[in-house]
Amino acid sequence: MSIFDIPTLDLARAQFAFVVAAHIVFPAFSIGTASYLMVLEALRMITGKQVYQRIFEFWKHIFAVVFGMGVVSGVVMSYEFGLNFAHFSDKAGPVIGPLMGYEVMTAFFLEAGFLGIMLFGRNRVNKWIYMFAVTMVAVGTLISAFWILSVNSWMQTPQGFKINDVGQFIPTSWLEVIFNPSLPYRFVHMVLAAYLTTALVVAGVGAWHHIRGNADDAVRTMFRMAIGMILVTAPIQIFAGDQHGLNTLEHQPAKIAAMEGHWETSKGAGLILFGIPNPSKERTDYKIEVPYASSLILTHSLDGEVPGLGDFPPNERPPMTIVFFTFRIMVGLGFAFAAIGLWGGWLMWRKRLHEPGLFHKVVLVFAPGGFLAIIMGWFTTEFGRQPYTIYGHFTTAESVSSLTAGQAWAALIGFVVVYAFLFGSGTFYLLRLMRRGPEGAEPVENTPQRAGGVAGAMLANDVTTEKEGAHA
Repeated sequence: MSIFDIPTLDLARAQFAFVVAAHIVFPAFSIGTASYLMVLEALRMITGKQVYQRIFEFWKHIFAVVFGMGVVSGVVMSYEFGLNFAHFSDKAGPVIGPLMGYEVMTAFFLEAGFLGIMLFGRNRVNKWIYMFAVTMVAVGTLISAFWILSVNSWMQTPQGFKINDVGQFIPTSWLEVIFNPSLPYRFVHMVLAAYLTTALVVAGVGAWHHIRGNADDAVRTMFRMAIGMILVTAPIQIFAGDQHGLNTLEHQPAKIAAMEGHWETSKGAGLILFGIPNPSKERTDYKIEVPYASSLILTHSLDGEVPGLGDFPPNERPPMTIVFFTFRIMVGLGFAFAAIGLWGGWLMWRKRLHEPGLFHKVVLVFAPGGFLAIIMGWFTTEFGRQPYTIYGHFTTAESVSSLTAGQAWAALIGFVVVYAFLFGSGTFYLLRLMRRGPEGAEPVENTPQRAGGVAGAMLANDVTTEKEGAHA
């Protein structure tokens, strides 16, 4: 079969997976960076130290660009429902539509309203009003995450609805819809992932400047803060992931079976560290297994029962190979982050944190690791939900639009090309900002103000760069 014979359903899923993967890294980074900016501004007000303002101004520019890229990629996702999954939009619209509308009204308007003050208002408003604006931007990102996770969690663990005579999902209790069984676990897991991802990026930028010999007071301060955040957050994330797994075992046992790589339900199941799933023979080959560990982790008992994927009908099984490997990549990265945090904590205790060496090189390598872990986590949870869009009630095959293969291919190729250009350029610009470091950051209001939002931040950086070139 050639690539042009791929079913429309698979093309639609591929396009949505690509768009989601491209989008999720920006709001995750925005959530963490907004909270980081709030902490920096609070520390500046409490201590009066200007080093916190220097760090703030540096990451404020980066946040503005990331926020803008997140908005652009997020708007596209809402059109994806109608483009590729029109039948899902029709049937689930009475539930999904209002929830996404609440996100816009309560979160996006809040962020957009105070973002301008945060970017341009430091010397134009009272310091308490400025602090309030920075806080509202951070709160807005968390509210946005709450509503989006509520939508996705309802699709994972649906409740509080009935199906009318035309097959639509009609809410019967909004409280049950919003606060569905998996929401608390998934919301905490995602927010912690955002904080950890941001800490890794901040640490990576700090490590880069340490290695280059540019570690001034601002770089050293933000590096210490980032390592401290990794040290605290990574272990909490591992615990939160464990609790999320227990919730998934209760509500989506087939997903757990695919994640664990087990084909047969058994008591005292071992933890498969590595293996190669063999769906045709319903077994996992070349297993490296820790006896009883899977039962202990999932049931907190050595002889607890762990489900096997072979006990589910073939048409209700998620694709084990994808779920199995993406889950292990995510977990492996999580433990690597915890190890980095412990290593950094030890160096901090020994007062050697700022001595350039192997640790800084490792931190630099793992700086983008948080983004990869988030993407792998989303792939695990979304592929693990298959073959359903709304778990147990509505399949992905029923959700897809009536598209021809040519239309699906054209849309997929178009998105890949446009995204590669737009977000590739944006990422390149972000790396340029990070490379300059806090010593090059200059408050936005000290530059000509002809544009707002992201454009204003970019203009500010361009003007600063021109000034530096003139001095050189």
